[in-house]
Amino acid sequence: AAALTADVSDSASVAALVGEIVGRYGRLDVAINNAGVLATGKVADQPEEDFARVIDINLTGVFLAMKHEIPAMVAGGGGVIVNFSSQIGAHKRLPGFGAYAASKAGVTALTRTAALEYIGQGVRINTFSPGSHDTSMSLRPGETEADRAERLKGQVPAGRVGSLDEATGTVLWLASDDAGYVVGADGVEGVHRRQRVL
Repeated sequence: AAALTADVSDSASVAALVGEIVGRYGRLDVAINNAGVLATGKVADQPEEDFARVIDINLTGVFLAMKHEIPAMVAGGGGVIVNFSSQIGAHKRLPGFGAYAASKAGVTALTRTAALEYIGQGVRINTFSPGSHDTSMSLRPGETEADRAERLKGQVPAGRVGSLDEATGTVLWLASDDAGYVVGADGVEGVHRRQRVL
């Protein structure tokens, strides 16, 4: 395993990362694009720089990643990309999350378009839209995991947040040969084990 870093909002940094991967391993087979930041606030109250930062990382970052990943995959004979979106955006609305929702809905739209453009060249692209999971991003300031579980009990399909193992299972499935027929889909994960709606 190797830890490689890049600034996903900078095209040259992303290009260098992809080049390093191809140089080290000979090709790029699978890419999971999961950069994300969150800045909350009502639309008219949100500072412009906060909105721009969310778009830069969450949406432009995915665009730049695919811009450099796709040619490397085509040159290497194909590959798989799984982009992370969110249920907030294309599927759910939440006051105060306008920037985040716009960025993640954009990821879903960008993924679906790229999937059609490159499947003929052997690059299969999908997105995964998890709901509330046991990550620090789903905790409100000062909230404990128990507080979050109580708050979300009536808001999510199974009455609980999803686990990282469940999210990982969905991503691994989308990247696997078992999902080889899935192209341009938005994997909306229910929080029941292995429940996926494409």
